[in-house]
Amino acid sequence: MPSLDFELERRNFLHYYDNNRQLFEEAKNASISIISSLLRQSKSGEVTKIEGRIKSKDECIKKFHRKYQNKLEAAEQSYRIQDYISDLIGIRIICLYEDQIAKVSEILQQHFRIIDVTDKISAVESTEDSFGYKGLHIDLALSDQLAAEEKYSPFAELPIEVQIRSLIQDAWSVLDHKIKYKKSIPNDLRRRINVLSALFELADREFKEIRDATDELLEKATVAPVDEEEDTTVEAVSGSDKVINAFNFLRVAGHFFRDFEFEDYKVDGFVQDILKLNNTFEKSDLHQSLVENLKTVREYQAEFLAADPERNFSPYTAIRHCLYLHNPISFQRIMSRSARESFEFWLNAEEDFA
Repeated sequence: MPSLDFELERRNFLHYYDNNRQLFEEAKNASISIISSLLRQSKSGEVTKIEGRIKSKDECIKKFHRKYQNKLEAAEQSYRIQDYISDLIGIRIICLYEDQIAKVSEILQQHFRIIDVTDKISAVESTEDSFGYKGLHIDLALSDQLAAEEKYSPFAELPIEVQIRSLIQDAWSVLDHKIKYKKSIPNDLRRRINVLSALFELADREFKEIRDATDELLEKATVAPVDEEEDTTVEAVSGSDKVINAFNFLRVAGHFFRDFEFEDYKVDGFVQDILKLNNTFEKSDLHQSLVENLKTVREYQAEFLAADPERNFSPYTAIRHCLYLHNPISFQRIMSRSARESFEFWLNAEEDFA
């Protein structure tokens, strides 16, 4: 039974904690597994980390003493300490971008029973001279549907605190916890901390803007492919977009190799390989090299693979061969020596046959 005897309730809580420690661990692991699965199936975007922890019993008691004990005893309201520790089991979700936080929150609210929501982002942003940790905290428990499953039923009623942060907010929270005496800090130090906090906030915003701009360029590269009859002289009006880059490479290569998925990091490296050999190479040059040479390269590819079907001849390999035919001097090193000699031997044989 609840009481107003703190020492009695402290002992009762320690007994409760020790007897259920394994259950807390199982609830934490199950929650991480459920949330990870939900986010993988959703369109909330990539999260960098989902982790959990069990709050220590000493920290639980300190929190109760700091936040609740005096008020409850002043009101002569009986209590059990565990009823006031909603974050005994904690889950932290780290998103890449701040605008993912709302999406993740929506998913959790659809699949869990929500107890309380604390928006520390709005709390900080609504105060002009404030600084501090920003993130979204949601106290939740398993939904009725999840609680009905036998493997989850033992901890169906346990509350779980989920903290959702962006990567930048998480980095700031680490630093924020290291700032001492924040409530009485001198004004000059407060201004410096506010500047630092603003820089972190700006970084969050800029990362999102860079992502959006990149997505827009990728959209142009894939949704509006190069026309089959494109006149390469038109490329002269494209301004800064003339020199080859990852986005206009995808625009051209994606047109000629429609069924191949070009991975971003490989595209990045391949474009840099091209520019190392010819730093003025343009999108129109790439288009021209493929228009003029891809038919020949595909004939070579057919014979190459017929001789040994286990060998690989990817679109990147095909483009390397086209570049070499386009400009053998500039792109001599775009292929290995053995690949170049094999290709030259085949070309010479084709010329003799013709």
